[in-house]
Amino acid sequence: MKVAVVGATGMVGQVMLKVLEERNLPITELIPVASERSVGNKVKFKDKEFTIVSMDDAIAVKPEIAIFSAGGNTSLEFAPKFAEVGTVVIDNSSAWRMDPTKKLVVPEINANVLTKEDKIIANPNCSTIQLVMVLHPLNIKYDIKRVIVSTYQSVTGTGKAAVDQLNSEIKGENSEKVYPYQIFKNALPHCDAFSDDDYTKEEIKLMKEPKKIMGDDTFNLTATAVRVPVQGGHSESVNIEFENEFDLDEVRQILSETPGVVLQDNVKNNEYPMPLYSEGKDEVFVGRIRRDLSQPKTLNLWIVADNLRKGAATNAVQIAEYLVGNNLV
Repeated sequence: MKVAVVGATGMVGQVMLKVLEERNLPITELIPVASERSVGNKVKFKDKEFTIVSMDDAIAVKPEIAIFSAGGNTSLEFAPKFAEVGTVVIDNSSAWRMDPTKKLVVPEINANVLTKEDKIIANPNCSTIQLVMVLHPLNIKYDIKRVIVSTYQSVTGTGKAAVDQLNSEIKGENSEKVYPYQIFKNALPHCDAFSDDDYTKEEIKLMKEPKKIMGDDTFNLTATAVRVPVQGGHSESVNIEFENEFDLDEVRQILSETPGVVLQDNVKNNEYPMPLYSEGKDEVFVGRIRRDLSQPKTLNLWIVADNLRKGAATNAVQIAEYLVGNNLV
């Protein structure tokens, strides 16, 4: 099986290669793809070196799967070209997520919607993935009415240049500014560009994508996304109002039994999710589970996950694994 990784030199692309190594998808030929300036360079995969090729050369090879992490414009231009030669594209950008003709997939929740006809599959936003991993099982049991989410997002979500800015500021050095302000010792309520309604694009993704993934548009969701000087992963403070009453012990049991979710909820021993310990892990961690004392049938909790792994690379590779395991590619 030939697998192309488009954007192989980027931050997510590098993690994608690492996850592919770890999970042993049956790859017979790896095809690393990057921008024209990187063509001819090498990337390492399973202790071997592979030469980066151009987009056109990769399409000509007709890989069975192409995992994209190269930005929305690149995906809009080239994903259909891969699809035309029979390649299944798993795209990590926002280009196709809300396209009604494309599936938006978190394998633990809705992989069963995939068919052989799906040639472009959207990988959700990183913050969305960890959120729905917790919302979905609770929605099945208690029927969600409204969600309020505030995110505390790692600089790694912006890319290598943002990590470089943070590290330079920590050292007291001048560097190219990716953000409009310094990020060290700061918190920016500004993830992605602002839209006409003063919400950022990141907030809009969080408000729209969960409904599509969960196949449920009956609940309301609002979001505030904040960038923080952290590298390990994204954190989310989530307030969930249900239609039905819940029991806290049952909530904990449901989440502890949810595949891909790890319960860390023992405040007496200071046990709760933190990005410091989520980095490099594929699970979604949840804790600080408690009732909202201001109104009935409402729950507060805290969710953390590595945004480069489950929030991007791992989820995409899991989609590929599902396709292969179910003979859809």
